Amino acid sequence: MCSHEPVCPSSEDVDHEAARVVVSRPEQGWSLLCNGVVQFDDTGELMPDGAVVAPHRPRVAA
Repeated sequence: MCSHEPVCPSSEDVDHEAARVVVSRPEQGWSLLCNGVVQFDDTGELMPDGAVVAPHRPRVAA
């Protein structure tokens, strides 16, 4: 799906969130990355194969 130079990381790569945004719908709370990952504002993700990644917000030190 990616035609950028350098090529964006694939959805299987650890750094898949570094891919470029191709569609952004901030009013709905999601963005589509060029590797097919749908990223949600709550940090959850929907992978191209349908797998769901739960939100993974950084923990705040107390």
